[in-house]
Amino acid sequence: MSKDIEDPQDWEDATKLIRGGLSRSHWGETAEALYLTQSFVYDTAEQADERFAGTSNTPGFIYSRYSNPTTKMFEDRLALLEGAPFCRSTASGMAAVATSLVGLLSAGDHILASKALFGSCRWIITQYLPRMGVEFTTVQGTDLDAWKKAVRPNTKVLFLESPANPLLEVIDVAAVAAIAKEAGARLVVDNVFATPLFQKPLQLGADIVVYSATKHIDGGGRVLGGAILGDEALIEESYRDFLRHTGPALSPFNAWVLLKGIETIDLRVRRQSETAATLADLLADHPKTKRVFYPLRKDHPQYEVAKKQMSGGGTLIALDVGSREAAFRFLNALQLVDISNNLGDAKSLATHPSTTTHRSFTEEDRLAIGLTDGCVRLSVGLEGANDLARDLTRALEAI
Repeated sequence: MSKDIEDPQDWEDATKLIRGGLSRSHWGETAEALYLTQSFVYDTAEQADERFAGTSNTPGFIYSRYSNPTTKMFEDRLALLEGAPFCRSTASGMAAVATSLVGLLSAGDHILASKALFGSCRWIITQYLPRMGVEFTTVQGTDLDAWKKAVRPNTKVLFLESPANPLLEVIDVAAVAAIAKEAGARLVVDNVFATPLFQKPLQLGADIVVYSATKHIDGGGRVLGGAILGDEALIEESYRDFLRHTGPALSPFNAWVLLKGIETIDLRVRRQSETAATLADLLADHPKTKRVFYPLRKDHPQYEVAKKQMSGGGTLIALDVGSREAAFRFLNALQLVDISNNLGDAKSLATHPSTTTHRSFTEEDRLAIGLTDGCVRLSVGLEGANDLARDLTRALEAI
């Protein structure tokens, strides 16, 4: 008797994270197979011809720069978690961001983006794309009227991060998606801070979602990776040739590590977020902090928007301790929390954005997004909440 085949879309997220995209070889291995190969062989010259022509009736691979069985398992699993029709992986999060924009834009087009962005994302939009003849405008992401007024006849892409790096500004994704649709443009959302667990931009109207899988998806600070998700026809039309011919391919080994990481993302990120919410309250109540930003705290400037579109507050906290000197004293007094510009790790990490991730911003640009020299970004890990609370309190007292 043949088994009834369940639709993976009907599975709970916990099952998708373990079983999604699983493709066993004839050996019947338990863990996902790691295919460390550059190329593949064909039974006949005719089969090679058909595969390259895209007319083959037998599934198969051509070259690991194009696709690979291990990377495909990662793509299928992440797409299932995201609720996306299709996913293409990349070598890093920034490869995903760059590809997502370059594939949708041509010389003479216009891109509209929020001001609050990761430094490398801003560089691509304000420095690299203009070299290719693409015009840009940046607006205050929370000001919907500013988005509407900045749209031009040649606007082809709207781009945002929400929550944004580094001060966790939350943008109404559905509202900006409506603006993009009316303009005949595409909305690309960097969802790395929210993770696919707590926010679903495609369900809110976005056309493309990008991730740095380096962060929460790996979760252990081991490998680089990125992903682009959306409608299959749009991704194949916009990105297929670019990915094939320029080669920002995800390593099969990195894909395998990410597959193992994604199995536990639900357990890790929910625990980290619970701890982050507790620590945000502790930090906000401390007399040495001037301001604390956490999306699901009621004093967050966009709390109502965050509550509407996010099912969890995430693992990131931003705090302002008043000055660069105070921030450095705070960071240098930490004993458990490491100073690092990464995030989404099992280890708690803290950084001073003005001198690291957002160093390329001018002072005027930093102040325009509220980033003062006293701001610190904290990525909460899996350590005990009481131990982290003690470490942070001790560091604040050292200011």
